[in-house]
Amino acid sequence: MEFAKPLPPFLIARHRDRRAARTAEELRRLRELSEHGQNPRAMVIACCDSRVMESEVFGSEAGEFFVHRNIANLVPPCTTDGQQHGTSATIEYAVKVLKVRHLIVMGHSRCGGVAGCYDLHAGNTDQAPDPDSFVGHWLEILEPSVKPLIAEGLSREAALRRLEQEAVLRSLANLMTFPFVAEEVYVGRLQLHGTWKDIGDGDLEVYDAETNAFYRL
Repeated sequence: MEFAKPLPPFLIARHRDRRAARTAEELRRLRELSEHGQNPRAMVIACCDSRVMESEVFGSEAGEFFVHRNIANLVPPCTTDGQQHGTSATIEYAVKVLKVRHLIVMGHSRCGGVAGCYDLHAGNTDQAPDPDSFVGHWLEILEPSVKPLIAEGLSREAALRRLEQEAVLRSLANLMTFPFVAEEVYVGRLQLHGTWKDIGDGDLEVYDAETNAFYRL
């Protein structure tokens, strides 16, 4: 693998600083997880955006959250076509093997994937769609939520806020297309949760199914 290079010095220095700062309790916890395996109570599906971290929202230690991140925190509908599906495989492992009890979809403000999807369909860009774009095909998951918002004639800022939260709801709905997820939900062993983080202040909004709205904690 001649194309693989050593880590850059700044990452090596940060790792060494972090390692030197580990407490005896942290080391004990890491050894315990190594010997006995993980048993996270919750899975978080979040965006790849570097400004979104579940540990910053909830506070966490190693072993507490099973985390999957992708563009725009989207969950695709269940598709059994024999192809590779990273997000679906991660959900399957979390639910069927780790038996998590909570599955949290975390959207966020200023999401570049959501904005790109909206601008493409709203005609806000001169760039032609790339038929070979992995990102473009991935964001097709969100298309059913984009067109109604455009028809409402909202400002771009208001539409993006709505679409960021619609991405969470679309993912929650798609989670229920997985038979193993739906079964666990219906028997009460698994709860689904929708959240949206404001990256400007770090606050969290949570979806309430009874009012069909997000409210700030």
